[in-house]
Amino acid sequence: MSLSTAIRDRDVAELPSKRDEDWRWTDLRGLIRVLPPPSSPVEGDLDAGRFDELVQRRIVVANGRGEAVIDVPAGETAWVSLRFISASDGAHAASASIVVGAGATLHLFETYEGQGAYVAQTSLTFALGEGAAVERVVLANDSAGGVSVSQAEVRLAPRADFAQTVVTSGGRRQRIETRVAHPGGHASLRLDGVYLLAEKAHADLTTVVTHDGLDGSTEQLTKGVVRDQARGVFQGRIVVAEGADRTDAKMGHHALILSDKAEVDAKPELEIYADDVACAHGNTVGALDDDALFYARQRGMSEVEARALLTEAFIGEVIDRIDQDEAREVVRAWAAERLRG
Repeated sequence: MSLSTAIRDRDVAELPSKRDEDWRWTDLRGLIRVLPPPSSPVEGDLDAGRFDELVQRRIVVANGRGEAVIDVPAGETAWVSLRFISASDGAHAASASIVVGAGATLHLFETYEGQGAYVAQTSLTFALGEGAAVERVVLANDSAGGVSVSQAEVRLAPRADFAQTVVTSGGRRQRIETRVAHPGGHASLRLDGVYLLAEKAHADLTTVVTHDGLDGSTEQLTKGVVRDQARGVFQGRIVVAEGADRTDAKMGHHALILSDKAEVDAKPELEIYADDVACAHGNTVGALDDDALFYARQRGMSEVEARALLTEAFIGEVIDRIDQDEAREVVRAWAAERLRG
């Protein structure tokens, strides 16, 4: 069952539901009783994207229409913005194929932008050659009425390097899922995330990493801030298969709840079937420190300013891990807008 097949067949019975363990906190079947009609083509010019000034190539997929194929030849470097736009009510599905050759480098800046009450599914596949490097920065700005699911399948080769940062403000229902086939072989993986949720927004960051070979590393850090009646979901699973010795895997999830009706559901998991590994995970959910708020207020800040400053510092640890300087500043400014808005 999946959103893509439900859209294709126009059958809500194919939607994932809370009976599916991986979807129990992001129930689509209980939410969507009738699928909206297919989205219409987008007419007219679109505004520039947030990352357009940083790239050599710009790809736009609007209401499911547009070709999203990225092929970086061996040894080359590419800078690409990839925009998935839901511009009106309706249902649509989109896909993207990304292939990065041996020794090549891709800087990918991916955005989700929405208006209206839409239902959208995006499927992406990444294939990295030996020694390839990808930095994927995802900025998800779905509408308050939008239902959006993005699912990425990533396949690494030995000595490849895949670094990802997902930053989101959620939607009516939103899920950003990343599944990685990790071969070991000194390949490295970083999966980071930030969710900033207010009002009734819902965001689900789900990751699954499977280590299948010797000498692989994974590092993961996700932080969230929820307020009002928002709901944040983090599901992270790292599987170390039998024989994947000398795997080094670390996962951390930390969230702040800023109101009584907000909710965070977290499920970090390690499944280890090898002996010689270094694996750990941590999870915390709490509130802003009262003493820190008091000291900030003593320095002349309003309570709103003090809370914004402390939450920016809290999520800043994740944003600071973005390698590309200009992209880091774009994300930092977007996050500050949400926190101070």
